[in-house]
Amino acid sequence: MRESGILLHVSSLPSKYGIGNFGSEAYKFVDFLEKTKQTYRQILPIGPTSYGDSPYQSFSSNALNPYFIDLEMLVDEKLIKKSDIIDSTTGDKIDYGKLYEERYLVLSKAFKNFDLSNKDFLKFLNDEKAWLHDYALFMAIKKSFDDVSLIEWPSRVRMRNAEAITKLETHYQDEINFQKFMQFKAYEQYYALKDYANSKGIKIFGDIPIYVSYDSSDVWVNPSLFQLDGDNKPTHVAGVPPDSFSADGQLWGNPLYNWEELEKTNFLWWIERIRNQAKLFDALRIDHFIGFVNYFKIPAQDKTARNGVWVKGVGSKLFKAIKDELGDLNIIAEDLGLVTDDVIALLEETNFPGMKLLHFAFDPAGDSNNLPHFHPVNSVAYPGTHDNETSKQWLENLNEESFEFFLNYTNSNRENALNSIIKETLKSPARIAVIPMQDYLGLGSFARMNIPSTLGNNWDWRLSENYLDEELVNKVLLYTKTFGRVRKD
Repeated sequence: MRESGILLHVSSLPSKYGIGNFGSEAYKFVDFLEKTKQTYRQILPIGPTSYGDSPYQSFSSNALNPYFIDLEMLVDEKLIKKSDIIDSTTGDKIDYGKLYEERYLVLSKAFKNFDLSNKDFLKFLNDEKAWLHDYALFMAIKKSFDDVSLIEWPSRVRMRNAEAITKLETHYQDEINFQKFMQFKAYEQYYALKDYANSKGIKIFGDIPIYVSYDSSDVWVNPSLFQLDGDNKPTHVAGVPPDSFSADGQLWGNPLYNWEELEKTNFLWWIERIRNQAKLFDALRIDHFIGFVNYFKIPAQDKTARNGVWVKGVGSKLFKAIKDELGDLNIIAEDLGLVTDDVIALLEETNFPGMKLLHFAFDPAGDSNNLPHFHPVNSVAYPGTHDNETSKQWLENLNEESFEFFLNYTNSNRENALNSIIKETLKSPARIAVIPMQDYLGLGSFARMNIPSTLGNNWDWRLSENYLDEELVNKVLLYTKTFGRVRKD
C-alpha cells in the first residue's frame, strides 16, 4: 500500500501567542490532511527544549514541551482568564527567549487555579510514575540553580545524595507539582489531538533522537547507563566526523551510552523509552540509526569532532530485545550518513524502512541510490528533511551541471522544477513519501528549519495564518491521487 504524508512540526503551526501548539490550528491542519487524503502527519521530537531550542536536545525523553499547551483551552476550563494571556509573538518567527520569560507566568496562574485532587490528574501521576516525579524534581532543582546545566550542579545534588535530594523535594514541593501539572495538561491536550487525527484516518509520525541530552533527568537518574566518570560528568560525547560540509565535524555533545551496562538489564531503559513513544505515535522515526551499528566517540573536553574515533555499536541485540518485549512496531530508521554493509545488514534484519532524500541524488558527487528509480519499496522518500534546505532554496543553489541533470531526469523546465521534485518524490516506489510543508508552499531560505552545526536562528520558522486555500488543497490532492497515494479510509 502506497502512502503519503506532510512534515510540519508542532512549533511551526500558526497561533496567536508566539508558537504552534495542540490547539485549534493543529485540528485545522488535521482537517487539511484529511481533505488531501494524506495518511501521515510527521513531526519532530516534542519534548521540552533546552539551550539552543533544538527539539533533539531535551530535558527528558518522556516529557512534552509545555510551550505546546494551548492557552485558550485553559481559558475554556476557567483556569485562566483571557486577560491573563501574554502574547509572546515577535514578528514572523518564534522568539524562544520571550517565551521563556513569559509563558511560564501564564501557566503558573493556571496551576494556582487547578485542583490537585482532580481524579484525572491523580490517574496521570500514577500512570506516568516511572519518569514523571524524577523529571519534575529535576526541573524544580534546575530552576533553583538559575537553570544552569546539570554539569554545574553541586556534586552532592548531581550525584543524588539521598539526604540532599530529600531536602530539595520538601523545599520545592510546589514547583514539583507545577511541573507535573504542565505535563498533565500537555499530555491531555496531545492525546485529544491524536484521537481526533486518528478518527480522521491520520496517523501521527513521531521522531526520537538516538541520544538524550546530558542536561536531562534521564542522565541524572540513570548515570550508570552512560559513559560518565566518577563525578557523573561525560568522558566521551557524540557527534560525527569531519566531511565536505564541515571541516571540524559535528560535536553534538550528548553523552554516549554504556551499552555493556544496558545489556545487563536486557536494555530495559530503551524498551521503556520505546514503549512510551509507541503510545504517543502511530509511527516512529529513530534519528541517527547508523549509531547503533557504529558510533563516533569524541573526548568530552574537545572543542571539535576532529579527534573522535568510530566504535562498534550494540547492533541487533537491542532491537531483538525490543521486539521480544513489544512486538512489531511501525519504526522508520533514519539511516543517513555513512551507510556501511553492517548498517544495511541491520536494516534487513529488523526490516525497518530506511530514508531516501532526493536532495542527495542530483549532485554528481552524491549518492545515486537516492535517485527515485533506485528506491526500495521498504523505504520512506523525502525531497529533504528539517536539516536540509527547502527545495526552492536547494534548486536555487544547485550548480548548473546538477540542475541540467535534474531537469533531464524529471523531464521538466526551470519554471516547473519545484513541482517536479515533489512529484518525483511521490512517484518513488517507496511505500511512504513525505513532503515538507515548506515545499508544497514553495518557500525559500526564510522557511528553513535547521542548519546543522549552527546555534541560533534555527527551529523558529512559523507557518503563515493564511496558508490554507482551495488552490493548495487541490494541488496536494491532485498530486496524491496521481501517484496512487490516496489514504484508504
